[in-house]
Amino acid sequence: MKRTVEICANSAQSCVEAEAGGAKRVELCAAIPEGGTTPSYGEIKTAQELTRTIDIHVIIRPRGGDFLYTEAEVQAMLHDIELCRQLKVHGVVFGCLTGEGDVDTALLRRLVAAARPLSVTFHRAFDVCRDPFLALEQIIEAGCDRILTSGQQPNAEQGIPLIAELVKKAAGRIIIMPGCGVRENNIARIEAETGATEFHTSARSTVYSQMEYRNENVPMGSSAVSSEFETVRTDREKVKRLITISCKNSNYCNHICNNPQKTHLLKL
Repeated sequence: MKRTVEICANSAQSCVEAEAGGAKRVELCAAIPEGGTTPSYGEIKTAQELTRTIDIHVIIRPRGGDFLYTEAEVQAMLHDIELCRQLKVHGVVFGCLTGEGDVDTALLRRLVAAARPLSVTFHRAFDVCRDPFLALEQIIEAGCDRILTSGQQPNAEQGIPLIAELVKKAAGRIIIMPGCGVRENNIARIEAETGATEFHTSARSTVYSQMEYRNENVPMGSSAVSSEFETVRTDREKVKRLITISCKNSNYCNHICNNPQKTHLLKL
């Protein structure tokens, strides 16, 4: 059985590439260097028009930074959720915390209610909450369908211990989806050690500008790229490899499979 791979897509064109690579779902975002913010109406609509089979989930995040929102920001989120419902995308992605680092359960219930019947993912606000196990139960109670998490570590590989425990405690009540730093060289290990079945990754490559005339002395404000004449986009070939790479293609998993003292959880 193929694993489910969700692609963090930074444009409508990235959605096209993700679909061509065989991904089941995209999380469509703007402002990737800020961790992802809500994309424009035009980007969402174009992504729908250019794809046929892939599920489009839209991040609802009015700005970068923390996840403690003002009422004005909440209103913007509710308007964006309503737009997504009108456009009939498949899902939305959001998260919200209190100043004390707990899930803002009142706001979360409000957002989930506004989003239905769309699928709802609680994003990596989870990774900066105070108590992940309390948050897990609160997010389940609010009615979310999945949690995107790196296991409260800089990347999902480092977060394997917590992710595995979350999968166990969730016990099928909610999907735990590892994300951040999920790559071709570690997805099999993360899958094997956590028991997760869905994975979130960017699978991007650098795209170089076709501009012939270039003025490199006038930056446009991006500190995340080395040049204004470079961008990034989902790479369909990377997506294909992430979906199909199997246990036998991983040196780590060869060790697991050949070691009778280890339990191998990988499902292919």
